Amino acid sequence: MNIAIYGRQFNDPVVLPYIQQVFDSLAQHGVEIYVHQQLHSYLQDNISEVQYNVLGADDKIKGFIDLFLTLGGDGTLLDMVSLIRDSGIPIIGINFGRLGFLASINKNDIAAAIHAVVNKQFTLDSRELLSINSDLEIFGDDNFALNDITIHKRDDSAMITTHVFLNEEFLNSYWGDGIIISTSTGSTAYSLSCGGPIIFPESNSIVLTPVAPHNLNVRPIILPDSCTLAFDVECRSANYLVSCDSRTAVIEKTMRFKVNKAGFKLNLIRLNNESYLSTLRNKLLWGLDARNY
Repeated sequence: MNIAIYGRQFNDPVVLPYIQQVFDSLAQHGVEIYVHQQLHSYLQDNISEVQYNVLGADDKIKGFIDLFLTLGGDGTLLDMVSLIRDSGIPIIGINFGRLGFLASINKNDIAAAIHAVVNKQFTLDSRELLSINSDLEIFGDDNFALNDITIHKRDDSAMITTHVFLNEEFLNSYWGDGIIISTSTGSTAYSLSCGGPIIFPESNSIVLTPVAPHNLNVRPIILPDSCTLAFDVECRSANYLVSCDSRTAVIEKTMRFKVNKAGFKLNLIRLNNESYLSTLRNKLLWGLDARNY
């Protein structure tokens, strides 16, 4: 089995023993370890006595890497989306961050999680992605998002107006700080913090969540993910922001953006001892009431 590991630079040395445990556990199972080039430079200076191969940015991964393991939080796993793309390679994250909805493996459960992964004691949870297009193609080939696509004003600039069209029919104009177009996966991220609903991954839905709307009667709306959305953005300031997960572009003129379902899915690994419901309860601290115990 070929397992690739991806991670960012870590500023906190407290994670080093956990990183060492990841490599030790993988070595015990006799898997072939590949480390992404970005993480390799960090490991050289901080981790000793580990054997692995370096995975270059241009190296082929489809049909070669069996699964990806990320070290970090949800942001690290989101970074992997542009690397994995439509290869179908499964991915699982070990959470060194805070909440960890996507990177769901606790760092104290590393050995058990790796044992389960190597022995294929898991199922694949396929998640839909969104893609964004415009005349300028501001994100190039990386124009897809697992969590959300966001249109947002700059810092202390004036509010923006976003005219939204659903399958070419006018839906609404949103006045405020911006709007979030979220997948079911992203419904527990930025959209949730702005009052959006939690959507189950199997719901085949997306949600439009306004950010600080000036129209007090405007609320989030759930739409089928088979629709095509168009956004015309007006801004009295010099520019505004468009984000595609962790990638952000500054837009300096009025422009139309089209958003619809991407042509591929991302395969998240879900261990047999966890479920989406258990993740919701644990991460959102549901049920913390003495009457439940």
